Amino acid sequence: MKIERLIEILDADFFTGVPDSQLRTLCDYLTDRYGINPNHHVIAANEGNCTALASGYHLATGKIPVVYMQNSGEGNMINPAVSLLHNEVYGIPIIFIIGWRGEPGASDEPQHIYQGKITIKLLENIDVESFVVDKRTTDEELVEKMYEFRKILSSGRSVALIIRKNALVYDHKVIYENKNKMIREKVIQRIVDISGNDPIISTTGKISRELFEIRESSGKNHKCDFLTVGSMGHCSSIALGVALHKPKAKIWCIDGDGAALMHMGAMAIIGTISPGNLVHIIINNSSHESVGGMPTAAGQIHLAEVARACGYPYAVCINNHEDLEQELCEAKKRSKLSLIEIGCAIGSRDDLGRPTTAALENKQNFMAYLKTM
Repeated sequence: MKIERLIEILDADFFTGVPDSQLRTLCDYLTDRYGINPNHHVIAANEGNCTALASGYHLATGKIPVVYMQNSGEGNMINPAVSLLHNEVYGIPIIFIIGWRGEPGASDEPQHIYQGKITIKLLENIDVESFVVDKRTTDEELVEKMYEFRKILSSGRSVALIIRKNALVYDHKVIYENKNKMIREKVIQRIVDISGNDPIISTTGKISRELFEIRESSGKNHKCDFLTVGSMGHCSSIALGVALHKPKAKIWCIDGDGAALMHMGAMAIIGTISPGNLVHIIINNSSHESVGGMPTAAGQIHLAEVARACGYPYAVCINNHEDLEQELCEAKKRSKLSLIEIGCAIGSRDDLGRPTTAALENKQNFMAYLKTM
């Protein structure tokens, strides 16, 4: 189905969400049509954030908004869905568009498998009726389903369209870029070189993929690394937990800007506790690159300043290799909490692979390594 026809059938003029690779066509279309426009399209920090934002739109206009997300974001969305939207509370109707990663019978990454199994069941449990859209779905079928859905929406309940892979098409290719020059994989290589045998906790997406391949290409063991392949936004909290209970080890957290924004409250907890053995690195390309490249709000704010406001005793923002070398070496020696925000370009190698070890194996090897410290 062409994305233009889907938007026409939905008949909505306000969209907010968190980008998803399964919804790349929708994200590209919204970028082309609206860009980031507070009246029509807002990319949110997390799925609960966009659900609440959409609720405010409905309260102000009486119109029905559209909220888009990957199915992994259902967990963030559930709290406002049951305690704010539900018709036994405020009865605020929303049309959810959800990318179905880990669909049963389809090959996918380990973090998506269980979520894929329970995607529709979770919606049923929170009283959200759904309809699956695939590449065979006709315009007429969707029109008919939306006619049924509008009756549900008028009663103050929400509905969801579950989007299978390749269900939507958009003829125009959108290119996302920024003005930064540093290449993320080269930055991660220097982190690996300077951190030595220190434990590293890396965030979901291309950062963990590149870290894995750097270890592979150098023939090094993966025991030092915990690859946070799911639970976007929680990498820094995992690193905090490790740092607190392994105080003699230097712990490195390689975070992304989208992930840091998703649960930015974690920075307040990290700054308040202020473990002296934690180095928190945020690679900031102002982009949700792992799912297509749509922009994040991190291009308009200063994460290092946020960290300082949260109590980090040392926080700096850099965008060149000379400063990178200096800051990494000093962080290695420093005995207080440090944050390094690194401005990077968007992009990765075309042949970038994925971790070949199972998540459980990664956990077991990492825990065994931590026992030696």
